[in-house]
Amino acid sequence: MATGGTMAAAAASSVFTANDLKGRYATALYELAEEERALNKVIEEAENLLKIIDESPDFQKVLDNRALDTAESRNLVVETLKQAGFGQIIQNFVGVVANNRRLPRLKEFLSAFFTLVNNRRGVMTATVISAHPLDDAQRSQLQAKLAEAGYTKVNIQERIDSSLLGGLVVRVGAQLYDASLKSRLNRLHNVMKGAA
Repeated sequence: MATGGTMAAAAASSVFTANDLKGRYATALYELAEEERALNKVIEEAENLLKIIDESPDFQKVLDNRALDTAESRNLVVETLKQAGFGQIIQNFVGVVANNRRLPRLKEFLSAFFTLVNNRRGVMTATVISAHPLDDAQRSQLQAKLAEAGYTKVNIQERIDSSLLGGLVVRVGAQLYDASLKSRLNRLHNVMKGAA
């Protein structure tokens, strides 16, 4: 089943590679959370932290401000997280990121963490592109169809592309299902050209 929207969007926009920088940070956070038996709490707090990054321009400015001294930026960000009720694991993680002067990449590291969580839990991401936003009934039908196709653990990431005219394009892993009106019209056009 689909999990949190923030987590799904973050994971969908990130490819996990354990050996790159974001993969190493994501793996460290995952393994610490698992070792402390606090993985679900850390996932929830990481989702909340992503929301803060996305919704607070002031917090984003602090993350991006390279003029701040390392200790100053770490103290400012960690104190903000402490005031907001974040647990010690997230505070320590962000503190390490700050100490290594990587705060501008915090969102990227969190996205890689969510991708790792999904990979370890066997959850796939389905990117659904439609001409118009899906309603709840359409989402339920789509989840049922994906389950029929063997994708029972799927996060759905939605995108709008008005050039499709109607229908859907769904990508799950390497599989692409194109049931868009634009694609159907192109196929019809090609058939008609071939018959002439």
